[in-house]
Amino acid sequence: MPTQYQAVGRRKTSTARVYLRPGSGNIVINKRPLSEYLPTEIRQRAAVAPLELTELRGQFDVLVNAKGGGLTGQAEATQLGIARCLVEYDEALRKPLRDAGYLTRDPRAVERKKPGQPKARKKFQFSKR
Repeated sequence: MPTQYQAVGRRKTSTARVYLRPGSGNIVINKRPLSEYLPTEIRQRAAVAPLELTELRGQFDVLVNAKGGGLTGQAEATQLGIARCLVEYDEALRKPLRDAGYLTRDPRAVERKKPGQPKARKKFQFSKR
């Protein structure tokens, strides 16, 4: 068995490279503790949701290099990366993680702005006369 598992998670324009090592449950994102890097409870919970689901929270140290996008995108990219690492660690975890939706890459991203419109879908005011 390898001593480290690694995977990449993506969401919107964020990318998170995740390294999972046996340890005491420390989670470090961009060389900062989880609670410091993601100060809101919702983002923290989103990032570690796969560990909570599989009840492996205290058994692994997680090291994450995240870049691009904002904090929510990075938190959800981290979630996907951790889920992929856990499947690499134990294939039996694939079904519960898949059922919870943690192994699906969320395809939603910002739609491009179209010419002749102020935004992606908004139109300039129409005047008949």
